Amino acid sequence: MPMAEVLALADDETRSMWDGLALGYTESTGHPLLRREIAELYDGLEADDVLVFAGAEEAIFCLANVALGPGDHAIVTWPGYQSLYEVARATGADVTLHELHEEADWAIDADQVRRQVTAATRLIVINAPHNPTGMLPDRATFDDVVDLAEEAGAWLLVDEVYRFLEFDEGDRLPTGAHASPRGVSLGVMSKSFAMAGLRIGWLATRDRELLARCAAFKDYTTICSAAPSEVLALIGLRARGTVLGRSREIVAANLERVDAFFDEWADRFSWVRPRGSSVGFPRLTVPGASIDTWAAELVESEGVLLLPASQFGYGGNHFRLGLGRTDLPTALDRLERHAARTLR
Repeated sequence: MPMAEVLALADDETRSMWDGLALGYTESTGHPLLRREIAELYDGLEADDVLVFAGAEEAIFCLANVALGPGDHAIVTWPGYQSLYEVARATGADVTLHELHEEADWAIDADQVRRQVTAATRLIVINAPHNPTGMLPDRATFDDVVDLAEEAGAWLLVDEVYRFLEFDEGDRLPTGAHASPRGVSLGVMSKSFAMAGLRIGWLATRDRELLARCAAFKDYTTICSAAPSEVLALIGLRARGTVLGRSREIVAANLERVDAFFDEWADRFSWVRPRGSSVGFPRLTVPGASIDTWAAELVESEGVLLLPASQFGYGGNHFRLGLGRTDLPTALDRLERHAARTLR
């Protein structure tokens, strides 16, 4: 979102905070009003159940280093955001990747998760809605994973950065923080809230002892977030109906265009339609074609960038396609022009 549009959403209190802002250090745990507003996103949580970070990346880094160490074990869905498993590995923990498959519509296999749990499992990580596939677990599968984490005595980290972008709001899952006393929700002002430049993320959980340990670790990373970012995030969260409505409108319109493209090109691409988020993970199916080569040619000839599956360490011809940009119609026209030139 343009900053002018964000500021136009300010109420009297937040406008006064912005106009009178002094650029000193902020509270290391996050501004009390910001933590209170974030807590409103979760059933039954209070401000003290929230810890603010300089983006979701820092939150992942701190949590992994607090929860894991040599001899510990984590299970992480894959393909996925690299930090969710690589930071865990960097702590010295063993990491098992729970691989998702296109032929299963990218669904989590709860029975396989059960087989992957060991006596050393301390953390199970899922991402819903999922990056890069747009998968959203059904409620029964989600509940099974919650139960597995509780049985193992492990924390369950639910990466919810695409929450509120479910295409059917009836499919929205409970938050990790609500689902279990050892559940942890990861949130951020990027993705659904369209304010990535603020670098404001958070962890929310009823496990206050875990939050206290993360807060102590954070004293050696950023210490605190940027004061202007905290006020802008507070403005955005208080106006979340408007902010999220804008994001959903952009994604819904773009999804309709992308659906039409893959219908027309069904003999060249496969498309498991996402159930949420602003991303999908289609596959180039032309025999002998390489998505890495094709994507490199696309960006050189048309200025359109796709993310091949190889960048997730995932084999095959899948690629991540973003649905969240207002210029997607132009990009899609250029992609189709390149396809017509190279794949007919």
